[in-house]
Amino acid sequence: MKLPNIDKAVISSDKLRDYLLSRSHPIGRFKATFFNKLGFSADNWEVMEEALRSVLEGDAQEKDVTEYGNKYEIRRVITGPSGLSVEIVTVWIILKGENHPRFITAYPGERS
Repeated sequence: MKLPNIDKAVISSDKLRDYLLSRSHPIGRFKATFFNKLGFSADNWEVMEEALRSVLEGDAQEKDVTEYGNKYEIRRVITGPSGLSVEIVTVWIILKGENHPRFITAYPGERS
């Protein structure tokens, strides 16, 4: 299945800069190490956003229904600015009362 309204997907620049690509965030720094090897960084977070938007074209799997909304995973291969291609897992939520996906996180997939 495809996530609905991917053209309205929300990807917070703060989540990219200050979490996923941050070398100082207590949890995000471990993910940042992985994404930095691909050539993504907090300084070029817009390139990471573009890569995440391309992932939205993939098939989504519903993973969890929470009090906040429905969570989905999309696994896709991306190519970073360094030229390396790897599979990543992205997690999205459609909050109750909304109809568009919001980016939660990303991490290495099985084939990374």
